[in-house]
Amino acid sequence: MNGLADRLRVYYEGNSEEAQRFRYGLLIFDVVTILFIVATSFTPRSIYVEIADAAIGVLILADFAARFAIDRNRFRNFIHPANLADIVAIVSFLAPVVGEGLGFLRILRTVRLLRTYRTLELFRQDFRFFRTHEEVIIAAVNLCVFIFIMTGLVYETQRYTNEDIGNYADALYFTVTALTTTGFGDITLPGTGGRLLSVIVMIFGVTLFLRLAQVLFRPNKVTHECKVCGLMRHDPDAVHCKHCGTIIHIATEGQG
Repeated sequence: MNGLADRLRVYYEGNSEEAQRFRYGLLIFDVVTILFIVATSFTPRSIYVEIADAAIGVLILADFAARFAIDRNRFRNFIHPANLADIVAIVSFLAPVVGEGLGFLRILRTVRLLRTYRTLELFRQDFRFFRTHEEVIIAAVNLCVFIFIMTGLVYETQRYTNEDIGNYADALYFTVTALTTTGFGDITLPGTGGRLLSVIVMIFGVTLFLRLAQVLFRPNKVTHECKVCGLMRHDPDAVHCKHCGTIIHIATEGQG
């Protein structure tokens, strides 16, 4: 068992090319899972969709079991939000096999994307564009994840009772119009629950949107911790820390 755990730890935590390819594969699997969730909203449920649900659920379960096996603080981390989201995702994908309708819970699988932020170091190493625009990319990803989760909530809570919400495209249209406070009025969420959901989209969505705009339009900075005062944000060509004056050594691409 220890040999298997050590092998899994190499894949999940190692720095070899094989381990890096494995983690990229996990990221691709997450993206494919999300695309599957969206695509199946446009088609009627069928035995083939149920089989695909079960297959994805088994893969997520295998990934979760592997991470649990190598976790040095497994019982403490078991209640981490990302792990709880994975558990809900596993149940929601496998539930159709036993006839339970937990499709709504499938959107929580999107939270799994947040766990891939552990690969930031790998992205910095492999992609110069990511190193240069890391903060913008992360802010954009946070906004996209929020939009997707809200779209999923709108879709799953409204598709059976609201004739204007027939698929993810309709739910996305409403979410974006609410987020931007455009509010054309052609699609609304009736009832107290629908109004509360609309309020959540507008408040939290606008907050994330403003955060993204702030990152896009403020002067470009780089992340580098000053060893004396701990200041993290500096000008790309800074030689001294603006806060304490200590000489800092910011890694560059070797170009002026």
